[in-house]
Amino acid sequence: MKGIKENAVESLYLEYSHQIEGCIFPLHTSVTLFLLSYCECKVFNVYLVPTEEGADTSFLKEALPQDVEAQVLSKQALPPIVQSCCLPAVVNQPDTFCRAGLAVVLRHIIQKSYEAEPSRKEILELLGFKKTCLKACAEVSQWTRLCELTIPLAVENFLQESSDDPPTIPEEILELERKLSEPVRVHNDDKLRRQKLKQQKASSSEPPSGKGKAKTKVRAHKTPKDVAGSSKSLELKVAFSKLTVQEDAEATNREPSHIRKATASELPPLEHVFAEGLYFTLADIVLLPCVHHFLVMICKKFSEKLEQFPLLTSWYQRIQEVPKVKTAAFKCGICFLDLPELLTPESKEPVNSSDTASVDEQSDPLFVGGPRPTMTKLMEKGIEAMFSPHPCPAWTLDWSSLPAAVSPKEGKMSTDRALRKQQQLNNLAYLVLDRAKPGDRIVDFCSGGGHVGIVLAHVLPLCQVTLIENKEISLIRAKKRSDELGLSNIWFIQANMEYFTGVFDIGVALHACGVATDMVIQRCIQTRASFITCPCCYGFIQNTSKFNFPKSEKFKNTLSYKGSSVCAWWIWTVQQQQKNRATLSK
Repeated sequence: MKGIKENAVESLYLEYSHQIEGCIFPLHTSVTLFLLSYCECKVFNVYLVPTEEGADTSFLKEALPQDVEAQVLSKQALPPIVQSCCLPAVVNQPDTFCRAGLAVVLRHIIQKSYEAEPSRKEILELLGFKKTCLKACAEVSQWTRLCELTIPLAVENFLQESSDDPPTIPEEILELERKLSEPVRVHNDDKLRRQKLKQQKASSSEPPSGKGKAKTKVRAHKTPKDVAGSSKSLELKVAFSKLTVQEDAEATNREPSHIRKATASELPPLEHVFAEGLYFTLADIVLLPCVHHFLVMICKKFSEKLEQFPLLTSWYQRIQEVPKVKTAAFKCGICFLDLPELLTPESKEPVNSSDTASVDEQSDPLFVGGPRPTMTKLMEKGIEAMFSPHPCPAWTLDWSSLPAAVSPKEGKMSTDRALRKQQQLNNLAYLVLDRAKPGDRIVDFCSGGGHVGIVLAHVLPLCQVTLIENKEISLIRAKKRSDELGLSNIWFIQANMEYFTGVFDIGVALHACGVATDMVIQRCIQTRASFITCPCCYGFIQNTSKFNFPKSEKFKNTLSYKGSSVCAWWIWTVQQQQKNRATLSK
């Protein structure tokens, strides 16, 4: 990776609180260790960090995977950049580039494991279609949040309940069961559904003897027992074709006319084989230790509850058939349960809770009209936009005297866009320079390629500047520009915003998309830090797990969620039109 030394030693820091029957807590750590074992990854120096001083680590080595060596390290001994982040975290020497948060760290482990052993294609395929598995931020993606945060935490809380009374099943586990009942969406969805329709019609017309069936030869791995007779045999065949070497005697001829002419509504839905659909991905790796320990507790104390999870137990059984999973599980001390086959209620329609929530949000019987009635309603309540003059319209950075790597032109953008970016940086830099003092800690949230942070680090050498960005390629590009400038007062953290726990004095955000700007402001208020933000894409703001819109009490008493969304979208659209007219006038 350009901007980071290829052979630099990387350190992996994992949190350790306690262990129960061989399971290391928090579950984030168990999940990370399981992935290291599955990938047979040896490229990291692994450190376990006790959450409390004096924690008993005498039995820790017995709970570690057999092929993972780890050292115990106190919180005080962590590199300063790691002390500003939630664990797990990975740091490149010399401790200025950090990746933090479960999904970011696991994706990085996969990349490094594949780089170390390119012949193992199955490792890279854990990242899924277009390498997007768990890539979206937990703040905006319900699926990432479920896998990365809420299920591990819910299972931890469930395991720590000491009562022998029937427990309350975590809502997050019930949500996962519902997710597994939803139809699968994949990039070649239509083609696979037509193949499934063809398979169903063929099986309904074939004699019981099964003569004439095309044979599938499988090498290197035995497919699940239910491949031949299951209603989802097509899905299983497609799923395990990526994990095995197959020779299918069935010719790839054109489909019969009645299959080609079938409408979308006549095609059968695809069913889940693994957590995200048909293919084994990182999501399955994350969920396996969590679900395993949940099922162990259920079977031990409350076996009658097991029948609530036919799809989850089916997934649990099937995932054991994936090559190397049982080996990794054995090394991690996971002894798989032999669960009974549970019947799935056919009559029960799957409920997409996220769709239901979105319908509830959008349905507003009191909402009338579009932008104009909405703006009129605000004006009637005395709410109008207030504009103030620019504090120093003539002030500008002397771009001609700055090194080339400071300029936005080095960030791979067009000349016109770079000029607009310079004007935006002038505005933010003026306000930061007016407020910053030597020794201040400045955080550039959603930093992208580092246009703001690099300028600030260069013109404020006595301040510490931290860039936080979830997109790896942008942050690596920023690191390369920083290295060219020889900056020593700058850190780079690839993480979701909520994984940064450091204290700071000034927060800045230029074009943090949609709801991200609100999250930056909220974080700065909580830290009692000054903030300078310039929003972007606020026409697409939406309710999240963090907070709902509208936010201010005055707006809440005037507009509904839909009304505030219309208002934000309209203002954003007008500004986009003005920007386009300005561009055309040139």
